[in-house]
Amino acid sequence: MESAGQIGITARAAGLVACRRCGQVHKTGHSSCLRCHARLSSRDEKSLQKVWAWLLAGIIAYIPANTYPMLLTNTLTHDSEATIVGGVMELIDHHNYGIAFIVFVASVLIPVGKFLAVAYLAISVRRPSSISQHQRLHLYEVVEFIGRWSMIDVFVVAILSALVQLDSVATINPGIAAVSFALSVVFTMLAAQSFDPRLIWDTERTSQE
Repeated sequence: MESAGQIGITARAAGLVACRRCGQVHKTGHSSCLRCHARLSSRDEKSLQKVWAWLLAGIIAYIPANTYPMLLTNTLTHDSEATIVGGVMELIDHHNYGIAFIVFVASVLIPVGKFLAVAYLAISVRRPSSISQHQRLHLYEVVEFIGRWSMIDVFVVAILSALVQLDSVATINPGIAAVSFALSVVFTMLAAQSFDPRLIWDTERTSQE
């Protein structure tokens, strides 16, 4: 009897391959899906190369997103620039702790956590891991789920820029960091989507043989 940490036969070993677009299962030998006509492949052999390329691009874009201003504010009395962390500090100074917490989590904790999670998943399929394949699959699903919420900063800047345009009184415009942050989020999402989770099961089976 197999223990809970072991896996049974995989679809690949059973001679089956599933379409990654619609989920239709086929016998090995079909080159395209019979339902949606997408190309079938048991594994994405270039998955890790694409993951590391997109992840590196996301990390590079995240650096200016934190060093350059996210928001440019012009009023009758003064002009100001706010970075992501600087904006969080200003919110704390104005006792807007709830909003500051949301912005900090969405703009700092989640992006950095995604970088680490995607990098760990890519590394774990090349060497033994202390985390089971089921836990790694759950981690992958969480990374994909929370990816869309990382854009909250960009949404806030876009809304403020559209609403607060009082000509000579006050104007709010997005800074270069808004573009960098948006690119970083998109690149990280592409990195997560490029990862083939089926590689997790191959690594686990190899380590048990």
